[in-house]
Amino acid sequence: MKEILRQGRVSLNGEVIRDPSFSVTEEMASAITLDGQLIHAGQYLYFCLNKPDGYLTAMTDDRLPCVGDLLPANLKTKKISPVGRLDYHTTGVLLLTNDGDLSHRLTSPKWHREKAYLVTYSGDELTKKEKVLFESGMTLHEKDHAPEKLKPADLEILPDHQCRLILTEGKTHQVKRMIAATGRSVTALHRERIGTLTLREGQMPGEMYALSDEEIRLLKDGQ
Repeated sequence: MKEILRQGRVSLNGEVIRDPSFSVTEEMASAITLDGQLIHAGQYLYFCLNKPDGYLTAMTDDRLPCVGDLLPANLKTKKISPVGRLDYHTTGVLLLTNDGDLSHRLTSPKWHREKAYLVTYSGDELTKKEKVLFESGMTLHEKDHAPEKLKPADLEILPDHQCRLILTEGKTHQVKRMIAATGRSVTALHRERIGTLTLREGQMPGEMYALSDEEIRLLKDGQ
């Protein structure tokens, strides 16, 4: 970086900056160019990971693989952490960021952010009865637990013992508990989206991409 600066390749609002000790505020960052091209810089980082099966939603663990192991070395010191949790065997969209305010908003129940899951289950095929039950806001009656009222959830019944379930809350093991309450069992669970955030076409398990400015804006706007 010092050599690049000495070569006069970096400018701020058209003025060449050669001093490596020059202090840049976050507001100034959007006006910096390298070789005449605007660079993208900011205080926060946002990534969408396709979480693989068999990984803990944690940055470190002494015993089991975790999503923190999938970050490249240059990101491990950036205080990035997952937003919410996916179970060990659950796959799909997982947001990673160091933006604490956004993380809180996305996980807070009052924000009602949609999360869509592709569910594979065993047992009888789901019917319109379960669709009405889920969409009316079912109550879970579980052994050794007080009854728990859930918010309405959209259920799309698919062929081959699959369904798409859209939730606006994130209670512990909620999808599995809802399916279990109908006498069926979840055999595979994949999160397809959080709000408007989805995996990119061809994004393989373990791969992640940096969110675009528009994707970040949509998340912050509650979409």
